[in-house]
Amino acid sequence: MQRIAQSPLDPDFVQNPWPFYDRVRAAGPFAFWEDYGLPVTARANVTGAAFRDRRLGREAPAECAPAIPDHLKPFYAVEAHSMLERDGAHHARLRRLVLRAFTSNRIATLAPEIAALAHELIDRFPTGGCDLITHFAQPIPVIVIARLLGVPEDRADDLLRWSNAMVGMYQAKRTRATEDAAVAATEAFVDFIDSYATLRRRTPANDLISELLAAEEAGDRLSRAELITTCILLLNAGHEATVHTIGNGVKTLLETGTGADWLTPDRAPGTIEEILRHDPPLHMFTRWVLEDIDLGGETFRRGDRIGLLLGGANRDPGPWEDPARFDPARPVQTNFSFGAGAHFCIGAPLARLELVTALPILFQRLPGLRLAAPPRYSDLYHFHGLERLEIRWQA
Repeated sequence: MQRIAQSPLDPDFVQNPWPFYDRVRAAGPFAFWEDYGLPVTARANVTGAAFRDRRLGREAPAECAPAIPDHLKPFYAVEAHSMLERDGAHHARLRRLVLRAFTSNRIATLAPEIAALAHELIDRFPTGGCDLITHFAQPIPVIVIARLLGVPEDRADDLLRWSNAMVGMYQAKRTRATEDAAVAATEAFVDFIDSYATLRRRTPANDLISELLAAEEAGDRLSRAELITTCILLLNAGHEATVHTIGNGVKTLLETGTGADWLTPDRAPGTIEEILRHDPPLHMFTRWVLEDIDLGGETFRRGDRIGLLLGGANRDPGPWEDPARFDPARPVQTNFSFGAGAHFCIGAPLARLELVTALPILFQRLPGLRLAAPPRYSDLYHFHGLERLEIRWQA
């Protein structure tokens, strides 16, 4: 297995990770990323197989589980109940219960509300220009999830701050200060959700917390800890992906001169899929090896870990012709921006609905929309999103 060095903190890599993914892909089904001490793949067929193979999972084998430092125990005590971090029967049980409340029909009814929110946010834009991330990309998903959960949307800034602090645990630039901020955010978020869950136990309402409390299968319900962790997961996973995809997508549409013509009702879903493929919000996801396995011609043993480079797999020239080119007319094929297999992102339908609803409105409302400054990506790896996106439009 070829060894490749590349700091995920290198400013050139942060702005343009694609050449590194090409190197990894050219090296073979797997290459050893020295900076992570991890075999990684940027090939679509290997990534898809890994996502779907039950011999790989998110939970470390018991004998390989890393020791948790005392100062991080509050964070991982919550993570331990997350369906994102569980496998097998535990994961399936949590997913079934959550899907009884987080149904596709419930999500579909949000379309008019998302459209109204997009118009409302655009109405508030400063005259002539603004940073789209802070004025549009961030508020949409956090306000939608606040309304969905049934918590006051005037706490959206708190939810956003807690979410940003918690996902800092998964970034390459993580430090002790990052960890302390994540723990503080976790404790604040737990108290916040618990207070509303207590209220909804006494007085149910038409919101997701009430539905999660009522969700039942064969007498089984979510525990208090599972309910709280699910609400946190829905905010963190759904919010982070949507913010970055709105920013990355608008950047790409403006840089390529692709605008409202490709955001009509018949074309918008395909355009959104190409945005997700071309510049995804999450670039790496890891898996533990639960049983010895041969994958991509390499043998892995129980307790090994591998990294799936989603950004690289999405630009594999095997499934996609000229994959570095943004082409909204490209026939839609399965990409890996929301994962695949048993852990396919439960919030993907909501994220897609927010994107396919909000982006057409943005381009319709702002004729002559253009970039006002060169966009730069934030130092967020494993995530991939913009620091700011300064835009202008015709008065």
